[in-house]
Amino acid sequence: MSKEHTILINRCKKGDEKAMMQIYDLYCDAMYQIACRYLNKEDAKDAMQDSFLKAFAKLESFKEDYTFGAWLKRIVIHQCIDELKKKRLAFTDSDIANLTIEDESNGWDFDTEISKEQIKAAIEKLSNKHQVVVKLYLIEGYDHDEISKILDIPVKTSRTHLRRGRLKLQELLKTHYNETGY
Repeated sequence: MSKEHTILINRCKKGDEKAMMQIYDLYCDAMYQIACRYLNKEDAKDAMQDSFLKAFAKLESFKEDYTFGAWLKRIVIHQCIDELKKKRLAFTDSDIANLTIEDESNGWDFDTEISKEQIKAAIEKLSNKHQVVVKLYLIEGYDHDEISKILDIPVKTSRTHLRRGRLKLQELLKTHYNETGY
């Protein structure tokens, strides 16, 4: 973290509202974009605002082991997940008793003709519970232990939702290309 950031964070810890606005201005656009990955635009704005309030309230717990942006990003993601849970998004262990989990590193190679925008659009078509796990895994880079803690689900459920989301993505993208004649 730069010396300027450290000074700003220390000023925020002392309750300096001007420093808080500077931090907000530095990070609000990026945090809004992250929130939009999980929520509609209006809910994303609310979640982002709530995240900054929580971050400023918990600033004493910020350790410089991470960048401030990474720390804030975790708060935003947790806030978004909490919003989804309020809307009764259920993460369950359904149908996983006899499921064989494949290695997640296989099957994520997309055809080079498929754009990132097409992949993102396909992710948006997944069921909410699969969509959230896929986003946390692929976009945010969390592993299953982290996802299970964030969503308060067993690791096995995280793996199941990821696998099912990946299979559905492959199906959606294959259909897209079959329909367009590729």
